[in-house]
Amino acid sequence: MARAFLFVLDSFGVGGGPDAAQYGDEGSDTLGHIAEFCAAGAGDRAGLRSGPLSLPNMSALGLMQIAKTATGRFPAGMPVPDKVYGIHGCASEISRGKDTPSGHWEIAGTPVTFDWGYFPTEGEAFPPQFIEALCSAAEVPGILGNCHASGTEIIARLGEEHIRTGKPICYTSSDSVFQVAANETHFGLDRLLGFCRIARALLDSHNIGRVIARPFVGETSSTFERTGNRRDFSVPPPEPTLLDRIVKAERNVHAIGKIGDIFAHQGISRVIKANGNDALMDASLAAMEEAKDGDLVFTNFVDFDMVYGHRRDVPGYAAALEAFDARLPDVHRKLAPGDLVILTADHGCDPTWRGTDHTRERVPIIAYGPGLKSRNIGVRSTYADIGATVARHLGIAAGPHGRSFL
Repeated sequence: MARAFLFVLDSFGVGGGPDAAQYGDEGSDTLGHIAEFCAAGAGDRAGLRSGPLSLPNMSALGLMQIAKTATGRFPAGMPVPDKVYGIHGCASEISRGKDTPSGHWEIAGTPVTFDWGYFPTEGEAFPPQFIEALCSAAEVPGILGNCHASGTEIIARLGEEHIRTGKPICYTSSDSVFQVAANETHFGLDRLLGFCRIARALLDSHNIGRVIARPFVGETSSTFERTGNRRDFSVPPPEPTLLDRIVKAERNVHAIGKIGDIFAHQGISRVIKANGNDALMDASLAAMEEAKDGDLVFTNFVDFDMVYGHRRDVPGYAAALEAFDARLPDVHRKLAPGDLVILTADHGCDPTWRGTDHTRERVPIIAYGPGLKSRNIGVRSTYADIGATVARHLGIAAGPHGRSFL
């Protein structure tokens, strides 16, 4: 038997998406542009970090070669090691969307072959009939927002009015998503989650991928702060995923962070919540101690995307990558013979790119463990190769999509 540890660095794209132009993202490169900015001094922030981007552990596992494979060039200012110790390559996405569920489902062997529903980018975002039904069922006097927006910006802009009127703040993005921000103290967390459950049921016919609860605290625009009680209400994957097959084989899937929400809690044995990348790493290390033969520990490290990518914060993203990289030796020390670690991402979110949305990029694949020999696996045609590899490693039934690189 064997164990697998699948860590998704949310939004850590490596550029080179072959269909990026169709999404307006040709030339986006999350890793490459962060490295370029850091090498030029634009990634410095007093008290946080300075200098070129430094990721020695991931570089030793093949990250520099991955960037070269994906884009044809090494990231600026980052040394290229003489020897690489991991299986390394990158993957292109075939799902029709650059959102979180599409990326994660494809990683787990189920690409999205249908078109999601989206809301208009101009004017009011949500259909009046939907808003009327939602407000009536949830017993609220109305909503605020009703537009495309950045979450932190719209909370700062409308948060005080929300507290005064009791109207939740509703907004969307280029993803297939309906987001609801409300104050935990004044509106209530349970009430917010109930509001989102009602919205989820009403939006099923619109083919909207996720409803996201975005709770915050504070009394004024200058003190508002989002909390760690975010909750995603996703539609279930369209067919059984790697996770379903693992559970069917009477193994365990330890879902850390928002993994359970992304898969609508299908194929999940255990949900472990944590707030922030450090806490998510702590939870992952604890799960590694507890995982049995045949188990999968599956973690989403959300800060890269939510806190830094969408906010176009290059120094913050760089510092978060360096902090994650510094903790990889802790992962190494937990490994036993037969273990497999895979580091990857679900899409890009280039913090130097226009707008605040995800970017269509290839994602890195770094795989390592005791006894695995280093090699370059090139450009994989689908993220589903990751799920196929985990299935092969754990000795469970293969799915209909993807090809193992073991």
